[in-house]
Amino acid sequence: MSNTPFVPVRIGTGFDVHAFGPGDQLMIGGVPVAHSCGVLAHSDGDVVLHALCDAMLGALALGDIGQHFPPTDERWKGADSMAFLTHCNQLLAARGWRVGNADITVICERPKVGPHALAMRERIAQGLGIGLDCVSVKATTTEKLGFTGRGEGIAAQAAVLLVVQP
Repeated sequence: MSNTPFVPVRIGTGFDVHAFGPGDQLMIGGVPVAHSCGVLAHSDGDVVLHALCDAMLGALALGDIGQHFPPTDERWKGADSMAFLTHCNQLLAARGWRVGNADITVICERPKVGPHALAMRERIAQGLGIGLDCVSVKATTTEKLGFTGRGEGIAAQAAVLLVVQP
């Protein structure tokens, strides 16, 4: 038991990255996006959902996505990351919390995220059981700097605010 006074909000952040590899599409925010390659990953490699899950888990000090879905476990080979999001959301609910809002940034030169951002927001909001106005998905480049700038991979960062369930 903690001696820390109860505060009815929690904040978490998450970050994920995957190198590009063979394939012709990426899963980004639960949405398949056509691309000239796929990603190297044990699951479907959805950087948005992985970063979001890490943010949710971190807000409640429940570890990280790798502890809940180890890449050494064959059950998660090629897994749909929406299952990870559902699991994390259930962990929150069991402890009396829900996501109040999520703010996610995709970091890559290509593919262009803007045309798919609304579909990603809709998929994430549905998966979390929250309103569309509580989910932000946006993108940025690194101005051709670093591994994302050289087109070697994709990254995402997420921040969440958890609130006590009404």
